[in-house]
Amino acid sequence: MKYPGRLIVVEGTDGSGKSTQIYLLKKWLEAENYPVFFTEWNSSELIKHWTKRAKKNKMLTSLTFSLIHASDFFDRYEKFILPRLRTGYIVLADRYIYTAYARDIARGCDPAWVRNTYKTAVRPSLALYFRTPLDIAVHRILSGRPELKYHEAGMDLGVSNDPVESFKIYQGLIKDQYDAMIESEGLTVIDATKSITEQQTAVRQLVSKALRDYEPPIYVEKFRKAAAGSWGNLR
Repeated sequence: MKYPGRLIVVEGTDGSGKSTQIYLLKKWLEAENYPVFFTEWNSSELIKHWTKRAKKNKMLTSLTFSLIHASDFFDRYEKFILPRLRTGYIVLADRYIYTAYARDIARGCDPAWVRNTYKTAVRPSLALYFRTPLDIAVHRILSGRPELKYHEAGMDLGVSNDPVESFKIYQGLIKDQYDAMIESEGLTVIDATKSITEQQTAVRQLVSKALRDYEPPIYVEKFRKAAAGSWGNLR
């Protein structure tokens, strides 16, 4: 189903720099007086307490890990994402269903089962994949954190007893899934080795194209015209 709003998502391995880019995009769109709503992975007020508790106590299997994050996603999806798309907002998502595809499949979940779980989720107008060489992404994370968390490092996979080595293997598996989704899911690649400014320029060009036929809600358009008129009078 097509909605008057637009959904733009960013994806990538940990350390890809996608969160910086979506923050800059949000500030730019707001400065242009677009109605913007931002959401991020694993942030449901209803679910995140239980997620943290389960992770802390190492209670999650690959399947329950997948299901608890799906619960988080659909809580935000039904409460925030869909209603805003219906009313014409530009929804920016720091991670979307492709994060579940990459992480859950890397953890050994059946690919068809994972995709079926999210089959009702609306497809984005633009899905940006910030592609980063594994060594660069891993270096960014390890240089910025004193310690890796158990699930973050993929320790539950049992591939290594060393958290750093486990993290490298886990992120490599996730990257393989993202690379496969470039074609299968239509992800648009951003070279995340370029400067922040160069990446943001590319992002804004792609977003502008995705918004070419976008019509903001009437109340927003009236505000934009009023703001433009006020600015013109000041000059």
